[in-house]
Amino acid sequence: ALTGDAERILSADYVLLPGVGDASYAMRQLQHRSFDRLIPRLKQPVLGICVGLQLMCRTSEEGHVACMNIFQTDVRRFPATDPGHKVPHVGWNQIGSLQTSLFDGVTDGAFVYYVHSYYAECCDDTAATTDYILPFSAALARDNFYATQFHPEKSGRVGMQILQNFLSCKSFRP
Repeated sequence: ALTGDAERILSADYVLLPGVGDASYAMRQLQHRSFDRLIPRLKQPVLGICVGLQLMCRTSEEGHVACMNIFQTDVRRFPATDPGHKVPHVGWNQIGSLQTSLFDGVTDGAFVYYVHSYYAECCDDTAATTDYILPFSAALARDNFYATQFHPEKSGRVGMQILQNFLSCKSFRP
């Protein structure tokens, strides 16, 4: 259920933090509801998608905003350096170096769908990578927190498998 109620979020079995749009605007909305302090304290599985991933990082260059600091990495804008690699990065690309049970049944090199101009740098929390202009975190994982820069809901069978894996158990271990 879609909710802005803190008690419903705290009692939910799973939490999805989706996102489309501007990270600085989204962080202001979370701060307005004090969700920026609530979300990092959640104990149930949490999945951030796209901007949801970015909000779970330390900072974002998009609006130069401090984020929730769940994942120990920063979000940067892709450099527009090569005419063959346009920004935003839109379309299908491969994921590799799959690190958690979130990717059970997903093969290294599977294709997923992206729409983004900003990326999370690779770090100790990186659970999957993609190379577009440079290598970046396609997914992040720490404790009960998971996030994908790509859109699993737009990624066909691979995305469905990832979402089923997320919903299949109460806790994942990287």
